[in-house]
Amino acid sequence: MKVLFIGDIVGNVGRKALKENLPYLKSKYKPHVVIVNGENAAAGRGITGAIANEFFNWGVHGITLGNHTWDNKDIFDFIDDEPRMIRPANFPPGTPGRGYTVVKGEGKELAIVNLQGRTFLPALDCPFRVADEIVDELRQDYKCILVDMHAEATSEKIAMGWHLDGRASFVVGTHTHVQSNDDRILPGGTAYLTDAGMVGPRDGILGMEREAVLRKFYTQLPVRFVVDDGKWHFHGVLVEIDEATGAATRIEKIRLMEDEWRME
Repeated sequence: MKVLFIGDIVGNVGRKALKENLPYLKSKYKPHVVIVNGENAAAGRGITGAIANEFFNWGVHGITLGNHTWDNKDIFDFIDDEPRMIRPANFPPGTPGRGYTVVKGEGKELAIVNLQGRTFLPALDCPFRVADEIVDELRQDYKCILVDMHAEATSEKIAMGWHLDGRASFVVGTHTHVQSNDDRILPGGTAYLTDAGMVGPRDGILGMEREAVLRKFYTQLPVRFVVDDGKWHFHGVLVEIDEATGAATRIEKIRLMEDEWRME
C-alpha cells in the first residue's frame, strides 16, 4: 500500500496549493490513500464543513486535526457525522468527533489515529496510554496503521515513534509547520518523520504574515496573526507499507515550491 500524507494545510494559499498539486502527486506516486492535516485550513485556524468537502472532492481520503480543532464553531455541526475526519483521540471522554477511523482507497484499508502532545500545549489525557489502547485494538483487525502525532516538542514526537515501533506502520508529526530531515524506518518496521511540514505561504512565518509575527517578538504585545498570501510551498511524505505485515518498506519526503520547474 502507498500512503501519501500531506502536512498542515494553511489557509487559502494552502488550499490552492493542495488543489493544484494533488493531481500531479497522484500521477507521479500513485498513492492508494491520501491523508491531510487540516487543522489550519480555514484562515489558519480550524476547518469548516465546506473546506472538508472540498478536500474529499479533490481526492483526499482522510483528514486529521489538532489543537485548532474547535476554532471554527460550525465544526460541532458536522464532526460527529463525518467518519473520514478525526481529532486528537486523547481529548477528554465525551468530546465530539472521533480519534481514529478506517479509510478506504482503491480497495485498500488504512486505519488512521490522531494524537496531541502535552509538552508546550494544553494538558490532555496521556497520548502514550491512549495510543496503546487504540493501536492494540486496531491491530486485531488491521495491519496498516498511520498515527498523526500533533505536538510541539520534537522529543515527544520521537518518543511516540519509538513507543509505537513495530505496532504502527507510520508515525508522522504535525503542528510545527517545518519539515524535518529525520525520515527513517525504525528497527521494528515503523516509518517515522518528526514533522511533515506545511502547505501554504512560503514567505510568511509558519504561514502567518511575517510583519505581525516579528512585531510580536519585538514588543511582546498582543498581535492579530493573519495568514500570509503570495507564493506557496508544499510538504508531505510518501510511505509504502507491506500489507501482509503492516511494516513500512519505504519512506520519501516531498517538497515542492511554486514556480519551481519539474518534469510532469
